[in-house]
Amino acid sequence: MKNLTQYGGLAAALVVAWQILHWMVGGGSLASPWETVLALAEMLQTTEFWLHVAETGRALAYALLIGLAGGLVLGLILGVNRLARDVTEPILLNLYAVPKVTLYPLVLLAFGLGLSAKVAFGVMHGIIPIMVFTMSAIRQMRPVLLRASQSMRLTTRQSILHVVLPAILPDVVSGLRLAFSLTLLGVLIGEMFASQRGLGYVLTNAMNLGDIRTIMAVALFLTVFALTCNGSLMQASKRLSHR
Repeated sequence: MKNLTQYGGLAAALVVAWQILHWMVGGGSLASPWETVLALAEMLQTTEFWLHVAETGRALAYALLIGLAGGLVLGLILGVNRLARDVTEPILLNLYAVPKVTLYPLVLLAFGLGLSAKVAFGVMHGIIPIMVFTMSAIRQMRPVLLRASQSMRLTTRQSILHVVLPAILPDVVSGLRLAFSLTLLGVLIGEMFASQRGLGYVLTNAMNLGDIRTIMAVALFLTVFALTCNGSLMQASKRLSHR
């Protein structure tokens, strides 16, 4: 209850600041909260908008699944080997710092226009955080867990499935929270650069037309969606940590 009150107060403060900023810069630069809500309500009633939402959602789902599976498998393989982990982790952190937009022309050359390019660009944003969180979680595991698996003469596969994965799962979910936001960003950027469907395309088209109401409405929709998913993942991480 206390958290809900705090979040409600923060949301109210943001709306007030948004309204004040609207009065300062004018409706030509920033739509008011009420205008944005009305514009979003109108968009939600159109079939075309939901087709764009479905396109973005499909690309996001594919990118998240590939990023989670690939990041988890590679993180486990590299994490259980101390030498490989120590060598690879700095390289991954440096790769993570590279602006992914500079690589988008290569993505287009490799995958062409369409869904595959957006998925690939989303995976590029999300896979590294999951790998790093997985490797870090393995490094911070209590040694007694691995010693217990060795004393029970578990195979490597059994140790990973029954000891390592349950122990690192809360950290993996925390990595997924970060990966989700970055993957969504990557998919949207991919749609903004080279796509004729999706919410990223809607944003680019609205920016070209100077349609502030549409820009703010799509941004509000994405904000609510991202906060809802992030909150769900946060609750899942807390429950796993308690267990």
